[in-house]
Amino acid sequence: MPKTPYDDIIHLPHHVSTERPHMPMRDRAAQFSPFAALVGYEDVINETVRATTPKRELDEEEKAELDRRIGVLLARLGEKPSVTIERFIPDALKSGGAYEFKTGTVVRISPARKTLSLADGTAIRFEDIAGIEGELFRGEF
Repeated sequence: MPKTPYDDIIHLPHHVSTERPHMPMRDRAAQFSPFAALVGYEDVINETVRATTPKRELDEEEKAELDRRIGVLLARLGEKPSVTIERFIPDALKSGGAYEFKTGTVVRISPARKTLSLADGTAIRFEDIAGIEGELFRGEF
């Protein structure tokens, strides 16, 4: 048998520490488990791929119609009108956002703050409103 540099220790008994407890096989195996070398990289990729919608600019006619409808709501606020509002919700992380429809009872309109409040506590800025529909506006035209 050829001589190797480890011949003097190869047949010695396995060392067992008297100071540290024996590590279970499961924990030893965990040392060699795969790990994420780039922590957060997958989150960045997912965020980049997530689609947002750009906010569309209303033309002068659409703005005038929204102003008129807000005026009608303000004049008939005591009737607690129910409406469906299409609104833009800006994305907190990147440019653009999403449009959603919110249905509720209008309880307050603040021309000074340029907000419209619904009974559920939702406050919607005038600049985020893309459309307002409701029974109040049917048959007007």
